[in-house]
Amino acid sequence: MLKQAKGRIGRNAVLLAMLEEEEEAEITTHLDALEWRYCKGKVGSMELQKIVSSIETAAKRNNVVNSELYREMHALYHAIIEAVQGVTRGQVELGDLMRTVGLRFAVVRGKPYENDEEGEWIAVALYGTIGAPIRGLEHETIGLGINHM
Repeated sequence: MLKQAKGRIGRNAVLLAMLEEEEEAEITTHLDALEWRYCKGKVGSMELQKIVSSIETAAKRNNVVNSELYREMHALYHAIIEAVQGVTRGQVELGDLMRTVGLRFAVVRGKPYENDEEGEWIAVALYGTIGAPIRGLEHETIGLGINHM
């Protein structure tokens, strides 16, 4: 049983990204009880723009963000880039450095503070592998980005 914490938007995003489908019922029940919006997916690429667009598309399709509001897309973009920096150890490059990623991602949006006036926040968690574009030569990696809406 997972220990739940309301104000831990990043922790909840990381758990959602890391858990297998059969393991995620408890975390999704928790997120639903908080009335937080979320989505998850998978992406693999040597190109940063494919990773960004996959996460943005999932967040839009699952109504985590409103694509017609610039501030929401801007907040999501910055959370994605911050998470990618964790995955790539600060060098936000993949193909040019001959490395590729296979990632699971989660996007979680909610109000992590008791004071509602603090507003909504968004977290993007990435978990998977990074390495040379040769199967078996990759290692685990994780990244987390959090931004205010």
